[in-house]
Amino acid sequence: MGADVVAQYRAARRMLGVVPQELVFDPFFTVRETLRLQSGYFGIRANDAWIDEVMHHLDLTAKADANMRSLSGGMKRRVLVAQALVHKPPVIVLDEPTAGVDVELRQGLWQFVRRLNRDGHTVVLTTHYLEEAEQHCSRIAMLKAGRIVALDSTRNLLASVSGSRTQVRIVARDGAQHAFEIAGYGELEPLLARLRSQGIEIADIELERPDLEAVFLRMTGKDAAA
Repeated sequence: MGADVVAQYRAARRMLGVVPQELVFDPFFTVRETLRLQSGYFGIRANDAWIDEVMHHLDLTAKADANMRSLSGGMKRRVLVAQALVHKPPVIVLDEPTAGVDVELRQGLWQFVRRLNRDGHTVVLTTHYLEEAEQHCSRIAMLKAGRIVALDSTRNLLASVSGSRTQVRIVARDGAQHAFEIAGYGELEPLLARLRSQGIEIADIELERPDLEAVFLRMTGKDAAA
């Protein structure tokens, strides 16, 4: 973003909001006090309106006057997210932000992060939850032993797996299960016709598109070098 991180370190740090993986917090302050102090590190005063908005979207309003010691692990992680946002940075780094967060809180967190992204913030996410990366990220890098082994749009990465082949799982009336791979939906009807010609009555069909896990295993597995 045009700022030298050494020569212009103050400007560079103002552009960044970082949510660490570890739960780091000061046990002597309430949530609101914590966010006011964080604002002060960036020379920002009287921004309670934005603090209230951030707490609202992160479901922290009811805990605004609670001491940080009394919060659950998931709520503490939300406070870390709020701390990263108090100075409205254009780039937000999230290091496994949903680790230890329950399902309801996780959904609310992602809803707010998507809103920030729509508002123009760039979000850099580190995660081991590949389904989260696939659902929320438009561009993905995969690492193996500290090296980037894949870097592309999510769509292109998914399309690279076996030519976007689709796994078809069929359950017959007699309970027998069959698995097939097809290159496209155009092959589905001929496959079903062959099954019918063999007298196989179909009870259920399940289609499985290649997912990010398949891409990851292909890029980082034993055959990755080949």
